[in-house]
Amino acid sequence: MEEKPNFFKNAQDVARLIPKGRVTSYGAIAKYLGSVKSARMVGWAMNASKNTDVPAHRVVNRVGLLSGEKHFSTPTEMQLLLENEGINVQNQQIQNFKELFWDPNVELEP
Repeated sequence: MEEKPNFFKNAQDVARLIPKGRVTSYGAIAKYLGSVKSARMVGWAMNASKNTDVPAHRVVNRVGLLSGEKHFSTPTEMQLLLENEGINVQNQQIQNFKELFWDPNVELEP
């Protein structure tokens, strides 16, 4: 069971690199970590990062929906955190998602 904690730590480390005002997806982080089919595990890693310095609010689903909002302390916390960084969210959907998307597979060296 050693693998899961390391995967969680690695996913959280990648999330810490997402610049303020940008977002990425669970799947993009999973792909960067070499585990393409582990997007759900990235979500679990973000959920496990409560009360840490991990900006889990910057990680959304593949089309820019705030699918993790129910794991924050209030139903609107994720959206408020994003809006405080200048990201426009309407109906749980990040506006201009493609322009704001931060892809670790492009932005970070392998």
